Amino acid sequence: MEYQAIIFDMDGLLLDSERLGQQSYMAACEQMGVAVNIPLYLKCIGTNAVRTRELMLEGYANASLVDELRDIWVEEYAARAFSRPVPLKPGVESILGWLDATKLPLAVATSTAHDHAQQKLTNAGIRDYFRFVVGGDQVNRGKPDPEIYLKAASRLGTDPGTCLALEDSTNGVLAAHAAGMTVIQVPDLVPPDDELKALNHPIFSSLEDVEVYLRGMITPG
Repeated sequence: MEYQAIIFDMDGLLLDSERLGQQSYMAACEQMGVAVNIPLYLKCIGTNAVRTRELMLEGYANASLVDELRDIWVEEYAARAFSRPVPLKPGVESILGWLDATKLPLAVATSTAHDHAQQKLTNAGIRDYFRFVVGGDQVNRGKPDPEIYLKAASRLGTDPGTCLALEDSTNGVLAAHAAGMTVIQVPDLVPPDDELKALNHPIFSSLEDVEVYLRGMITPG
C-alpha cells in the first residue's frame, strides 16, 4: 500500500495524557463526593466533549451533577496538562523525525478541542511536524463517527482510502476504519477486545514497533 498521508490521534498515542485524564476525573469525583466509575471513564477515551457528556449522563443520570463534575474535571485536567509539557509516548520523536524525511504529509485528528490540542502539541515540542490539527470541537459528531477523519483527509486533499491512521483507542480505531482508512493501533489504557480485533488491523505495543513495521513499506522522499 502506497500511503498518501498519515493522520495521528494525539492523547494516548503521541502524548501520555490518558492517565492525566483519569487522575483528573477521579479528583473531580472526590471533590464532589461522587462514586468513581472507571469503566465509564474508559468508555469516554477517544471521544469529544459532547459525546463524553452523553456517556456521563448515561452513567450518572443527573445532568446538573454531570455538568458540575465536568467543570471540575476540566479544571483538574488543565492544571495537569496545560501548565507543563505532557510527556511523549515512547518512540514519538523517532517516528516523527523519520516520517518527516519521507515528505509524507502528516496531520492530527484528535477529540481534544483544537486550541487545547495546539497548545499541548506546542508544549511537547512536536507541533511543527503536522500540517494541521483537526479538533473535536470542529466536527459535529465525535469518534467513533468517521467525520473527523473524513475532514482531515479532505483538508489534505487525499482519498481516505490512501490514508494511514494511527490510533490508541477503540473509538478512534472505529472512526478511522469507518472512514475507509488503513488503521494501526497502539493501545494505551484500554486493550482491544475480540470484536475490535476482528477488524484485523495491525496492533503494536509502541510507536517504536510501528516505525520498524512502516520502514519496510515507506521509502524516504
